[in-house]
Amino acid sequence: MNYDNSSHSFPAPCIIDFGTIINKDDIRRLLNDLGRVRYIHTLEGKIQSEGEGWIVEVFTDPQQATIVANHTLYLNVQSFDYLTLHQSPENNTYFDLVQDNRQLRLIPLSSPLEEQENRRTIDVDTLEVMMNQVLSAKWDVQIDDDDEDIPF
Repeated sequence: MNYDNSSHSFPAPCIIDFGTIINKDDIRRLLNDLGRVRYIHTLEGKIQSEGEGWIVEVFTDPQQATIVANHTLYLNVQSFDYLTLHQSPENNTYFDLVQDNRQLRLIPLSSPLEEQENRRTIDVDTLEVMMNQVLSAKWDVQIDDDDEDIPF
């Protein structure tokens, strides 16, 4: 039997609640779950800007920029070297996207659990509106059919 020591693979990293993530796909997956955030942009440790916004898109493209404007965030994971996960004293997770001396801190203002519940509620509400429109259209058709018997 031939054993090749160089083919021995290590298990994939397991990061729970805090740590550093360098894999771009892992960063993208993690950021995709964020919705509304508070952000703090620092350069060389000095705050440049801060505010609240909604993460509209998370993508990986070396030709496009990360853009934060008008309360929306378009995050390109290629704009950053790594992401660190932290826990606040209240046990809330926040994220630091780091590139050289620049840091973009993202503090979630909503949780994936809340977002999932909102999606379910929206789906039920949307379904109800659609059903009302269908039933209303059926009534309109019946009324139109009844009007054909009445000459004008």
